[in-house]
Amino acid sequence: MAGAEPYLAEPAELATFLGIPADDLRLLAALRAASRRFRGAVRHPVSLVTEDTVTLDGSGRALLQLPAAPVIRLGNVLVDEQLLTGVRAKRRSGVLLHPSGCWPDWAEITVTYDHGHATVPEEVAEAVIDQARAIYRLDPAIQQITTGTESVSFAATAAVGITSQWQAAVEAHRLNRGDDA
Repeated sequence: MAGAEPYLAEPAELATFLGIPADDLRLLAALRAASRRFRGAVRHPVSLVTEDTVTLDGSGRALLQLPAAPVIRLGNVLVDEQLLTGVRAKRRSGVLLHPSGCWPDWAEITVTYDHGHATVPEEVAEAVIDQARAIYRLDPAIQQITTGTESVSFAATAAVGITSQWQAAVEAHRLNRGDDA
């Protein structure tokens, strides 16, 4: 996949919240981690990817789900290495419609296309910045704090949860929900 940027938000915007320089290595690592987490949750790169080529199995159905959306440009579609013309794409959802019925079962379908957002949607950037702020502030070396007779323990995985903003952004941009059942 050529073209996907490492960050789904601007380092300078995160730096403003944290009061540190935008080129701080720990800030960039937190932003990269939050961006990877968001991409994993939605199951596609989100940012613009050009000339991406994917190979899918035929479904035996009229519709075929691409692994990323929105579809910006649909290039060649090959079925068992034979060019297929007239394929239509539902651009927002990344679904391909076979021009004359069903995608053949047991066929190898190769699709070249451009997908994603040239500018990351604001709700995605905001959710990623919130997550990066939490990751940045997390100190994984501290697992227990004791003061007098009181003791507090926490794990790194529990310290970085999700917000309703994160959840809403993931739901709005997530594809391939079939395994949620």
